[in-house]
Amino acid sequence: MGNYPTGVTVVTTTDSDGNPVGLTVNSFASVSLDPLLVLWSIDHGVSTIKTFTEQGKFAVHILAGDQQELCKTFASKNVDRFSRCKWDFSKNELPIIEGAFAVLECNTFKTVEAGDHTILIGEVTNIQIDKKDPMLYHRRQFGPIPEKFYVLT
Repeated sequence: MGNYPTGVTVVTTTDSDGNPVGLTVNSFASVSLDPLLVLWSIDHGVSTIKTFTEQGKFAVHILAGDQQELCKTFASKNVDRFSRCKWDFSKNELPIIEGAFAVLECNTFKTVEAGDHTILIGEVTNIQIDKKDPMLYHRRQFGPIPEKFYVLT
C-alpha cells in the first residue's frame, strides 16, 4: 500500500483529563459531501485507540509540504509530541496545531471495526484552510508535491 500516494495528516483529540493526544495518519479520505463526512483509521495496537474512539470528536490536520519534522514527531513513540510544536485549543476544545495546510474539526459520526483497525468517520463542523502546498506520502517518503506536476486538460 506504500506505493499509493496519499496526503499526510495528524489527527488530534483530548484524553479524559483534557490533555492533547495526536498521531500521524495517512489513511484519510472524503466520504460524503452532504453531510460533509471524512474518515481515517487507527490500528488496534495504538495506545490511544480508546481515547480516539470514545472522545466523540477529533481534528484532522492536513499537513503542509514543509511540515516533515511535525510528521516525524507525531509518528514517534515515547516523546512529548505537543511540546515540539505550536498549538492551542479551538473553540471546540480540540488541540489545533499551527501551520497545517488545512484543519477539519469533526464530531465522530460512526466507528466501524475493520480487521486490525477501527475506521472513524467524522462529520466536519469547522474547516480552516491556509494557502500552502500539502504534503505527499509515497514509498515511505514524504514531502511537498514535486514542482513538475501535470495538469489534465
